[in-house]
Amino acid sequence: MLSFASAGIFAFAQAPTKTPPPPAETQTTTPAPDPNAPEFKWENTTIDYGTVKKGDDGNAVREFKFVNTGKSALIISSCRGSCGCTVPTCPTEPILPGAKGTIKVHYDINRVGEFTKTVTVTSNAKSPNETLKIHGVVNDPDAGKTPPPTGAPVQPAPVQPAPATSPH
Repeated sequence: MLSFASAGIFAFAQAPTKTPPPPAETQTTTPAPDPNAPEFKWENTTIDYGTVKKGDDGNAVREFKFVNTGKSALIISSCRGSCGCTVPTCPTEPILPGAKGTIKVHYDINRVGEFTKTVTVTSNAKSPNETLKIHGVVNDPDAGKTPPPTGAPVQPAPVQPAPATSPH
């Protein structure tokens, strides 16, 4: 009987084991894309500000233009700049199929130097997260200039002759 029990244990240990499938709540499935979903068709996804002058607010705003080429209304849920110096303004109304829309981006033109920033657009489109990019250079035309004097002009100090030394 001991041999029989040992053989049973050995056979059980050698038997292939099946791993049960994970519970249904841990399985992930990717839903099929909606063929009627809205879709962005961008005029461009990058805007070059070029070289702009510091403080020239007339050059601070640029626009990203798009058309909804999908078959249902496009709803933009958020637009976020990569930092506080980049402020986007997005449409709040649904963009119907075939309709055009605009996302305005205001960059802080008081920050001197080169810049590259992004705007993330979240929506119900086939691609729910779109990244738009702006870049350029802000020059300060007054950099390196000496500020004008205030008050009376400053006179240089008179040059005093060196005291004579006596020979000893």
